[in-house]
Amino acid sequence: MGKGFASAAQQTASAAMRQPINATREALRPLFFQRCFYLFVTLLALIALAPFIEPERGGILARNVINTFIVLSAVAAVGRSLLSFLIVLLLAAPALALRWLWLESGSEELFGMALWFDAAVYATTIALLIRYVFDREVLTSDRLWGAAATYLMLGVLWSFVYAIVDRAGTASFAIRGSAASMDLTDLLYFSFSTLTTTGFGDIVPLTRVARSAAVVESIIGQLFLAILIARLVGVYPRPERTADPI
Repeated sequence: MGKGFASAAQQTASAAMRQPINATREALRPLFFQRCFYLFVTLLALIALAPFIEPERGGILARNVINTFIVLSAVAAVGRSLLSFLIVLLLAAPALALRWLWLESGSEELFGMALWFDAAVYATTIALLIRYVFDREVLTSDRLWGAAATYLMLGVLWSFVYAIVDRAGTASFAIRGSAASMDLTDLLYFSFSTLTTTGFGDIVPLTRVARSAAVVESIIGQLFLAILIARLVGVYPRPERTADPI
């Protein structure tokens, strides 16, 4: 009898100890399914910290660290199948390697190649996120964060496009009336002012390629918001009409 009571007491104590652990586990479980939220946060951090990143070795190192987190978050967000995970990973690996090699060597060729791979990673991730967000399944909070992350990724993607255009040789942009090369802060600022059709006018595209890229970005930004709103409206059923009393 004594052993039975002792065993029951031990089981009760063990169950009492497991309750806080199980409660913590259940509380943290949803975080592992909010991968798009992490992608959104890292993108927002890049945009917010860009004005404070100096174009020196320390600033470039910080930029590469943030970009590494963004790429890893993108791989985690779209890696919902083995194929999508492998596609983004195969593009992300050389993009990260080229950026770190450029930081060590300072080669402009490596930097140009890194821009192309970064643009490929962002374009592929955007395509996979759009497929995930606008799927016919239930619109969850993770899909909404995916839509927000997609919108931010469009702005960052076009900053890479503008950087590639700006490196083509001809002065492609004018800042406050004078032709000049743009840094990370200028690229993001111009890209998001174009994406949101704010258009402050202090940065102006000069070449035909730069103007075409700006027009395409503004069109895509407005179409994305319109389609997203239509998707959100379609989630909620229409109220049934009641017959008017005679």
